[in-house]
Amino acid sequence: MPQSIAIGADHAGFMYKEAIKTWLIDHDYTVEDFGTYSADSADYADFAHPVANAVESGKAERGILVCGSGEGVSMTANKHQGIRAALVWRPDLAQVTRQHNDANILCLPERFIDLDTAYACIDAFLNTEFEGGRHQRRVDKMSC
Repeated sequence: MPQSIAIGADHAGFMYKEAIKTWLIDHDYTVEDFGTYSADSADYADFAHPVANAVESGKAERGILVCGSGEGVSMTANKHQGIRAALVWRPDLAQVTRQHNDANILCLPERFIDLDTAYACIDAFLNTEFEGGRHQRRVDKMSC
């Protein structure tokens, strides 16, 4: 189970980011918050890149990104070679993307899921291990 989590969001994901940060701390995770720090309009890439850098460098074991749709942060984070960011809106998707894809950043769409579902997705993401085996071969082919 990972212990250090990098987290970030734009303005459309700010409320969930704040709630998720508290939830993670309450569950004994170490959290590094890369912003945004208010609900004022902000560009998702300004927060997705630092979270991806933290995970890619090993400073954080996993990352969580939130924006309105989850798409912008996912697309941005996936520009990094060592990142496998997954857009998730159900806990079973969070589980399978860990099992089969070794996802290391969870991307959540604040405008499309309720907070309890987000927590369930996070729990599945953080408590599911990569299966390896035949999936490792496929993961190895992802990088360009």
